[in-house]
Amino acid sequence: VQLQASGGGLVQAGGSLRLSCAASGRTFSRYAMGWFRQAPGKEREFVAAISWSGRSTYVADSVKGRFTISRDNAKNTVYLRMNSLKPEDTAVYYCAADRNYGSRRDYEYDYWGQGTQVTVSS
Repeated sequence: VQLQASGGGLVQAGGSLRLSCAASGRTFSRYAMGWFRQAPGKEREFVAAISWSGRSTYVADSVKGRFTISRDNAKNTVYLRMNSLKPEDTAVYYCAADRNYGSRRDYEYDYWGQGTQVTVSS
């Protein structure tokens, strides 16, 4: 599975962005998907995950109520809708594919996209 993340950019605090992650291959619907982020000088952290069917979603406490993960298996794409963005959301955002249930642990993911930069100005 190859993953291509897009949709990042520069936005003012309080604004919104929608990230997309397009997957190649016919087996996309078999994978749970996750979003992680990494800010300069910090470790990569979990943001959100979604089961292969889309019925189950999980988000980190730091983004709960502001970020929503969704997927469209017909389009081989997973999305991360980010509202009410804060400067502390500034990071490179990565999408990843997990053969299991969609873990919060990055080492359990099998495939990774290249990342897309999100910068939130105050």
